Amino acid sequence: MQNILVTGAAGNIASRLRKLLKGAYSTIRWSDIRRPVEIKTNEDFVSADLVDYAQVEKIVQGVEGVIHLGGHSVEGPWPTILDANIIGSYNLFEAAYRGGVKRVVFASSNHSVGFYPRDRKIGVDVTVRPDSRYGLSKAFGEALGAFYADKHGLRVACIRIGNVNDAPLDQRRLSIWLKPEDLVQLIRIGLEHPGIRYEIFYGCSDNEATWWDNSNARKFGYRPEGKAEDFRMQALETQKSLPPDPIGDRYQGGSFCSEEYDAK
Repeated sequence: MQNILVTGAAGNIASRLRKLLKGAYSTIRWSDIRRPVEIKTNEDFVSADLVDYAQVEKIVQGVEGVIHLGGHSVEGPWPTILDANIIGSYNLFEAAYRGGVKRVVFASSNHSVGFYPRDRKIGVDVTVRPDSRYGLSKAFGEALGAFYADKHGLRVACIRIGNVNDAPLDQRRLSIWLKPEDLVQLIRIGLEHPGIRYEIFYGCSDNEATWWDNSNARKFGYRPEGKAEDFRMQALETQKSLPPDPIGDRYQGGSFCSEEYDAK
């Protein structure tokens, strides 16, 4: 695994990966609909709109593995989610399969299972319960990955990412925090581990308050370094300034659950 494509190059996670993946692979191609300002002239960047299949075909040419971060990264209106996350992800998997790509690491999200209550610990074998149109699109992406793995032999790892940051910022993120270096470890497992066929991992560090059973990732050698508990006092202090959210505070997806919520 030497030639890698990273979609969503203009996003926050990709900007971190540019530093953390440096030297890990011979060639890393970066792609987004717009050129990130921090991309250097000597880096391999190819602009592409994921909705345009011909453009996606172009960016996967010659690569062995894809880290698919591209798309709309928060909740949005259905047309936006449909284009960026549904059609865009389909185009990515289809072009990867047709172009001879060996592996795809799909950036899924905790919001694909956001409507599980916080008092329930869940593994990767639960039924998806998306908390938003965004979460729904990530569940679709996981299903796409399973289809291309089972039908066509593409090797796929889906990472249900919590919150990537230098530290957990509030009480909810004490449970879902993902140290950037730990994300890199999960990505490299997805791209390099010989036993990967189709797997789902939770993107979280070694958090005492976690809601997720991440034993599947540990089975493949994941050994997270970050510990949210080290930042508990600061996170709880910040939590005091946040307004209560009777619905969001009940579910793992937080405010994604309470937004537009009108269930009786």
